[in-house]
Formats: sequence, C-alpha cells, structure tokens
Amino acid sequence: MKTDREKAVIIIRRPRVHRGAHHGGAWKVAFADFTTSMMSLFLVLWLMTASPQVRAAIAGYFRDPMGREHLTGNSPTEGGATGRDPAKLQGNRQVLEMNRNELRQLGDRISSDLGKTPEWSHLKSQIEIELTQEGLRIELLEDSAGTFFETGSPKPSARGVALVRFLGSELAVLPNAIVVEGHTDSRPYPSTTGYTNWELSADRANAARRILDEGGVKTGQVRQVRGYADTKIRVPGDPLAPSNRRVTILMLLGADSSAAADSTLRAPAARP
Repeated sequence: MKTDREKAVIIIRRPRVHRGAHHGGAWKVAFADFTTSMMSLFLVLWLMTASPQVRAAIAGYFRDPMGREHLTGNSPTEGGATGRDPAKLQGNRQVLEMNRNELRQLGDRISSDLGKTPEWSHLKSQIEIELTQEGLRIELLEDSAGTFFETGSPKPSARGVALVRFLGSELAVLPNAIVVEGHTDSRPYPSTTGYTNWELSADRANAARRILDEGGVKTGQVRQVRGYADTKIRVPGDPLAPSNRRVTILMLLGADSSAAADSTLRAPAARP
C-alpha cells in the first residue's frame, strides 16, 4: 500500500484565454466633441437668419445673464459701471447697422417691385422712398387731380388702397415700429362745419393705417398716427403745391423702435 508521499500528483492545466485589449472611453470623448460641434453649427445657422431684435436679446443675455444691469450704479466698489459699457455700445451699433441694412434692402425691393408693376410704374415721381436717420420713409405725393386720395376728402382712391395695401404686405416682413403721417398744403379747407386741414391730415393718415393693417402689418406694429396739417410744408417756396399734400409711412430704425417712436414725436428730425 502506497504512502501519502508516493501518491501521484495530479496537475490540471487550463488553457489561457487571450482577451482583446481594453480600449477605454476615448470614443466617448470624440463623440461628445462631434455633438457639441454640430450643436454649435446649428446655433450659428439659426443666428444668421434671426432678426436683429432676437440677436440683441441673446447678446444682452450673455452680457448680463443675472439681469442685474439695471442695478449698477456709478461706484466701482459696488460693482457699478463708470460711464457706458464700450462692449454694450458696440453691440448696439452693430444691431442698428444690421437693421439699417435690412431697411435699405427692403426699400430697394419695394422700389424694384413698383417699377415692374405697370399700374404704378408711371407714378414714380409721386412715390419717394429713402432711408433717413429715422428709418425707411415712404411718401405718397398727391398731384392736382388727387392720385391716392379723393380731392379734399379723407377717402382713399382705389389706386391708393391698392398701393398702401401692397406696402403693408412688404413692410410686414420686418418687426420695426411704423408711424403714419398726414400732411396738407396751406390752402384753407372749405368747410362750414369746423372741419379743417388738421382733421383732414389726421383722417388720411388713419385711413392709411387701416389699409396697412389689411395689407398684413402685425397688430400693434403701427405705433402712432400723426396729422400735421400744413405745419411741415414739403415745398417751402410754394405752400399751395400739390405735393405738399401727402401721406408718409415711416418704418423706424432700431431694435427698440417703439421707444424711437416716442422720441421722434418729442424731437422730430429735420428734413433736408
């Protein structure tokens, strides 16, 4: 009988399994970078097509995320600003310049479309479109026969209705505030009821405002309707000239053009 020392030793050999090397999480980092890049691209594309008002709001958020800008004072020790923020001023100028370019392009497009329309192409001398410091100004100048409004009446002609409705559809592409003005010549209004050039100019401006609404301008986009009578003669040397009788549609410049509407009422810019 064998002793414990003489017992056979059984050795079990198991084959080694060669597993693939561990690659780590590098691919996750690469995928995260790719996703971030795509989101940045979509954000840039969206900003390129956004209106100046949206861009200004986004820029304002990044300048003042906590909304504390209105709390700042003049003391540097309290977090206040000494003078105006140059970055903010530069951002405002850029927004205004973008909006100015949009108004310029809009005016050029309206002029081009009017020139291509036989019904209005011959009225080129009576439709003036210019970009001023206030914004895009469109003036409808009357002639001796009354082109856009019936003579001595606040009732627009069929031609006037069609033209102002067209202007409304064009101006609706931008959100800027609109001011409508009515003007007359210096000839006294022949009335025995107390109706004067003041009422006539205001009524014509308000009639144009209603037609602009029909044309598609947004609710509340027309901020003011003004009647000036003959206080702003277009031809100072001839106060009875027919072109002094006119309706002006002014699309104001600026991201906050509602405030601009109030400022132009208090201090209207001088016409050249």
